Parts: sequence; C-alpha cells; structure tokens
Amino acid sequence: MKTINIKINGAMYTETVPVRMLLVDFIRETIGLTGTHVGCTYEGVCGACTIHLDGEAVKSCLMLAIQADGHEVTTVEGLANNSEQTPLQTAFHEQHGLQCGFCTPGILMNMTEFLAKNPHPTDEEIRHGLIGNLCRCTGYVHIVNAVREAAKIIG
Repeated sequence: MKTINIKINGAMYTETVPVRMLLVDFIRETIGLTGTHVGCTYEGVCGACTIHLDGEAVKSCLMLAIQADGHEVTTVEGLANNSEQTPLQTAFHEQHGLQCGFCTPGILMNMTEFLAKNPHPTDEEIRHGLIGNLCRCTGYVHIVNAVREAAKIIG
C-alpha cells in the first residue's frame, strides 16, 4: 500500500492504494468518476480510458495509480467548464459523432489534446490522430466531421 496525492479535475485527493492498482481503476473505483471507460481489458488498444496527465493524453489502463502521485489528472468529467461544453463536445453532439457513446470519453480526451497541438488539421491528420481510439459503431465519418467542426470553432 502507498499513499498518493493526485489532483483530479481540480480537486485534490489523498488516498492509500495498492501499489499495483491501475490509474483507471483508481479513477473509477476509488474516486467514483465513471466517465473514463475500460474497453479492451487493460491492454491499451481501445483508447476508452484516455485521460490527461499534466495536460498530455495518456491511456490510464497502462499506468499505475502511484505513477500519477503528485500529478494533475483531467478526466472527461473535467472537460466542461461550469457545465458549459467545450467546442469539441458541442460538435460531437451536433455532428452525431457518437452512437453507443462508450468510446466517446476517450476520443474527446485524445482529440482535445490533438486540437490543442494542431488547431487546423486536415481530415487525414484527424484520422491519423484517432489511431489510438477504437469505435465499433460509427465508422469514424461523423467523428472526423465533429473534430473538423470543432477545429473551425476553436481556430
């Protein structure tokens, strides 16, 4: 067991956790933020568990909670500012960028960082940026449209 201090979505958490606890399990089970999903059984291939660690998109199923000690985490619940959706969240809604919604939190986290680094992406760049996120419902067309629309609003 180890005591860790992590800031999640602006709130500080001090918890004693097993040293082998995954960050995704800490976020979901210990803190109770269930927007971060586990889709590939902790293999890091689906991207549903993507969060921001110190502003960088990472797959939380591939990290131990103790590795996040002293760091700042943002989950999908922390994207909205005072319940006001980000342009990317709004574009996902307006462009029908989701169906079942299971992959959506990870895609939103990944594409938020992507758009911060590349505010004027081409469709090819968007598709390349989505490589780490699997969606079994949409075929990605509406997701690409949503990211493109968000880029117009942001840029």
